[in-house]
Amino acid sequence: MPHASKKIGVLFGMEDTFPWALMNAVTQLSDGEFEGCPVSVSYLGDLQVFDYAAILDRISHDVKFYRVYLKCAAARGAAVINNPFWCPADDKFFNNLVAAATGVAVPKTVLLPPKEHPPGTQAKSFRNMRFVEWDDVFAYLGFPIFMKPADGGGWRDVHKCDSPEAFFAAYDSSRDLCMMAQEAVAFTQYYRLYVLGREHVQIMAYDPGAPMHERYVRNAPPIDSQLEARMRRDGIALCQALGYDMNTVEFAVRDDVPYAIDFMNPAPDADRHSVGEDNFTWVVETTARVLVERARNPRQFETTGSWPAMIPAADLPALATR
Repeated sequence: MPHASKKIGVLFGMEDTFPWALMNAVTQLSDGEFEGCPVSVSYLGDLQVFDYAAILDRISHDVKFYRVYLKCAAARGAAVINNPFWCPADDKFFNNLVAAATGVAVPKTVLLPPKEHPPGTQAKSFRNMRFVEWDDVFAYLGFPIFMKPADGGGWRDVHKCDSPEAFFAAYDSSRDLCMMAQEAVAFTQYYRLYVLGREHVQIMAYDPGAPMHERYVRNAPPIDSQLEARMRRDGIALCQALGYDMNTVEFAVRDDVPYAIDFMNPAPDADRHSVGEDNFTWVVETTARVLVERARNPRQFETTGSWPAMIPAADLPALATR
C-alpha cells in the first residue's frame, strides 16, 4: 500500500541548484499528488512520526544523526533513496567482488592493512596480521598504482604512484584509513554514468584529470554503439546488484573494454554548473519520476541489492584469488 503521506522530501546540505529544482519537479510531475519539500528535522524521538512517502538522501554520509533518522524513517514505511541500511556497510573493495560476479570488468585490486593503529587499538590488536609481501603486490598490480580509501569519496586521499618509493610515501600518509591499491587502467576514453532507479542511464563524457568544474566534457564525440550498450548494461547490472537507486558509475575504456573504476556514489554531484544544463535537466526530471514511482508503489524492505544470490559461497575462493 502507498504511504499515507503526500510529501516527498529531500534531505540535503550545501547544495542549491539540484534540491530546489527537484522539489519543484516532483510537485509538477505528480500533478500535485505529492508535494516536493525539504525534510524538516529536529530531535529524534522514539515515537517519531515521519510524514514523508519518500525521502531522497543527499547528506547522511556526512552527518551520522541524519543516517539514524533515515533508518528510522525507512522502518516506519518511508521509501528512502538510497538504502540507509546498506550504504554505511558498503565499501569499494567488496563492490569489486560484486562487479566481477555480474560480469563487469574491474581493475586488479588489493586491500591493505592500515598503516597506523586505529584509535583504541595497539600492536597486540593486530596479532593475526602478517607482514605484507610487497613484491607480490607490485608484481600483481604493476606500476603505476592508484591508492585510495576503500570507503572514501570525492577524490580524498587518492594517490597515483609510479614507483615503490611513491607508493610507500602515499601509504605512510594514509594514517589509519583502510586503503586499496589498484592497477591504473591506461584508458583512451572515460565516462561517468548516472544510473537512477536501477534502470535509467545518462552517459556523460568525463575527464577525471581536469579541474572539478571542467570534468564533464561538452560536445564530446559520439560513442560507439557496442560500447554504449555494454556500459548501459554494466551500469544497470551494478546498481541492481548493489541496490542503489541513485548512483554514478565511472568507466575507463581500455582496448574497447569498459573497466568500472568508481561505482559507490550514493549522493553524486548533480549541480547545474558542473554537470551542464542537459545533464542537469535529465537528472532532475528522472529523479523526480523515480521518487514519485517509489512513493506510489513501495517495495518490500531489502537489506541489499541482488548480490547475495549472485555470489554462491562455493565461488568465493575462486573470485578472491583470481
